[in-house]
Amino acid sequence: MRAGAMILSPAQAAMLMNLARRTIRVALGDERSNGDPEMLALDETMQQPAGCFVSLHELETKRLRGCVGRLDARDPLHLAVVDSARSVLSDPRFENQPVTLLELDKLELEISLLSPLRDADNPLEFDPMHDGIYLTIGSRSGCFLPQVGRETGWSREQLLERLCVEKLELAADAWRAPEANLKTFSALILGPEPFETC
Repeated sequence: MRAGAMILSPAQAAMLMNLARRTIRVALGDERSNGDPEMLALDETMQQPAGCFVSLHELETKRLRGCVGRLDARDPLHLAVVDSARSVLSDPRFENQPVTLLELDKLELEISLLSPLRDADNPLEFDPMHDGIYLTIGSRSGCFLPQVGRETGWSREQLLERLCVEKLELAADAWRAPEANLKTFSALILGPEPFETC
């Protein structure tokens, strides 16, 4: 598995998924959660800096229940996963309907480990089936993970229009402004897997 120069073994991927699960359970008050996150710090691969997003969806409907993370690679991989897993429970879109401990067996978990951002020469210079996009216009910014293009089948223009409206809260054609700046990234996707494993 790879994202940019990052390579993870299946065992390392499983460790990160379990780390995210444990972090979420503990944040929701489950004192019985097992695991030793300190062991991950001993793995050299886990020391690589990485950007990370953690997503929660309903198993049956695939309805989003939270997706939070960060693009910058300032912390080691295992700490970025912990931070994003904890933060997904505070997704402001679900402030009035937060994820609960009893709900976890009805959810699936996905982790996106991000490559460094790459500058695009113009806003249409990206592959909608493979690239994540990060758009800035003035003081506003927003991103779509690579999964969005694959899951929706939207064109480049449609992705940029929805990004402007949904994340930047601007007009759909704002991406055409001269000051619009696009960066792209790839992601190594772990999961989705049922949150509660047998």
